[in-house]
Amino acid sequence: MRHLFIVNPIAGGRKSDKSAVRAKIEEVMAGRGEEHELYETVGVMDAAEKVKREAMKGGGLRVYACGGDGTLSECAHGAAGFSNCAVTHYPCGTGNDFVRMFGPDAKLFSDMEALVDGAAAPMDIMDVNGRKCLNIASVGIDARVGIDVHKYSKLPVIGGAGGYVISLIVNVVKGINRHFRITVEGEELDGKFALISACNGQYYGGGFNPTKIAVPDDGVLDMLIVNKVSRFTLARLIKDYASGQYARYPELIKYVAGRKIKIEDTEEFSVSIDGEAMFTKCANIRLIPGGVNFIYPRGCRKVDEIVGLTAAKA
Repeated sequence: MRHLFIVNPIAGGRKSDKSAVRAKIEEVMAGRGEEHELYETVGVMDAAEKVKREAMKGGGLRVYACGGDGTLSECAHGAAGFSNCAVTHYPCGTGNDFVRMFGPDAKLFSDMEALVDGAAAPMDIMDVNGRKCLNIASVGIDARVGIDVHKYSKLPVIGGAGGYVISLIVNVVKGINRHFRITVEGEELDGKFALISACNGQYYGGGFNPTKIAVPDDGVLDMLIVNKVSRFTLARLIKDYASGQYARYPELIKYVAGRKIKIEDTEEFSVSIDGEAMFTKCANIRLIPGGVNFIYPRGCRKVDEIVGLTAAKA
């Protein structure tokens, strides 16, 4: 078995010292007698290409994404479709949204030894025009805010959280709604919409939790389509949308469970793929059940068990 540790030196929004991460890797791997490599990324999609190259060599390969959600997404893209390869997350980014859905077990992903000793199982993954997406793909106001936040969070004084606020204000001023043609599970919708999200996971955007029932290995995408809204309605709606209360607004938010959705327009629009930007006139989003092998840290429960426990308490 080979172990590949992908280290993103700019996880968290700026170049930082990852010496503690490297030291922890060496400590955990010492004496195990298994081949391991630490690889530091140098650019966009570099992690994906590295994982793919290593997986193509054959033999068992376990990949540890040491960075943020973007690093995990790139590693999953590279690992998708390879039965000999499995990927997981050692979260050291800003949001670390994907692992939030594991609730109290999320902390286990920060235990490097538990990850190395963890078991792998198939997990669903999305394909968005050829780019794999492990967590959430979105189009609309939330996608624009999430993509543009990087422009403002790097400015002096503003910082990360402030960058999100500035991005939200700027994009609301530009306009909330946009015309789209949507085909989802055989139904066609044509009009103006505020946002569309396809959820394999539960959290994105630094803590937004649009659906509490998304399970990443159930073969189903949980999709939310938000109709045209005014600024006043958005201000009223956003908190409930962010906390998974979409069912309170059946006249504004359409929920669809399925495996594919197509979003089109005559002009290019932005798609947020696990927080990374894609620009297109047509986004074909489809679920690939069991499309990537995912490593669960030792002692971690599957999400369906956690969702079941949460529902029982509700």
